[in-house]
Amino acid sequence: MKKIGFLSFGHWRDAAGSQTRSAADALLQTIELAEAADELGVNGAFVRVHHFERQLASPFPLLSAIAARTRTIEMGTGVIDMRYENPLYMAEEAAATDLISGGRLQLGVSRGSPETVLEGARSFGYEAPDGMTAADLARQKTEVFLQAIEGAAVARTDPARTGGISGGLAVTPQSPGLRDRIWWGAGTRATAQWAATLGVNLQSSTLLTEDTGVPFDELQAEQIQLYRDSFAEAGHTRAAQVSISRSVLPITEEIDRIYFGTQAHDDQVGLLEGVRSRFGRTFVGDPAQIAQELAADKAVQAADYVLFTVPNQLGVEYNARILETITKHIAPEIGWSAA
Repeated sequence: MKKIGFLSFGHWRDAAGSQTRSAADALLQTIELAEAADELGVNGAFVRVHHFERQLASPFPLLSAIAARTRTIEMGTGVIDMRYENPLYMAEEAAATDLISGGRLQLGVSRGSPETVLEGARSFGYEAPDGMTAADLARQKTEVFLQAIEGAAVARTDPARTGGISGGLAVTPQSPGLRDRIWWGAGTRATAQWAATLGVNLQSSTLLTEDTGVPFDELQAEQIQLYRDSFAEAGHTRAAQVSISRSVLPITEEIDRIYFGTQAHDDQVGLLEGVRSRFGRTFVGDPAQIAQELAADKAVQAADYVLFTVPNQLGVEYNARILETITKHIAPEIGWSAA
């Protein structure tokens, strides 16, 4: 059964037309939208994590608050930039959040997306050693994080305080099952295959930092298949899980047409950090038309979880209406039904 969720970038700005004028607005409205989505039967509430921006930056307090205010909806990230993280402290926070939620945490991690800050992770005290790239640093930290949430010994007891006994210590708390709900945000086919060998789930967004000339959905579907093949070849016994995101703006009222009537676009190709990249299209229009287009989308067909990005600055009521339209008229056509 396919799952659906919303993905919020958590933008906030004191500007005309914005319903999120402050960080408090963005945080509190994200919680309220998760509550509304929970009532609609939506499966997941996901947030982007960006540092040094007017966006959501510290996910665990927010995800814990969502967990405490909802009943069944999963909460997650898409994604946490691991360059900025202390993997052991993050393991403690992730486990605590998962325990509060009753096992509903779906945690997306990765190298992160391009940003305006110069050497932002270095400002947090983390810098890749000589000979190691930023991507290498994110992967190394991810491996340490995974070991920590698996309960591996990551420290030693002090014999002076334990009667001469020396032994390994794991971080606490531990949350059983969390390891199977970690996702890697992959921007290429190769990084998706790396994630498969590690035994984590795959998150793929509306951007791939490579281009072969085929439509975005076909390139993404190829990425998904390579991931699934590599996951099986690695010998993992559980089922591989894949999530993708789509920008979907159904028009059902005149205000929707005013906001988004001219924003539909096809795939776009451009240079991102010097790399030729392909961006997925934005789906705008009648819900029935969007439903048909998504049903024909090869990556949507292949995915287990489809996340719909929301224009969070338009407020909770507006976005709840978008989600209601999606649950009633779009998501059923791609294989979803309310729990």
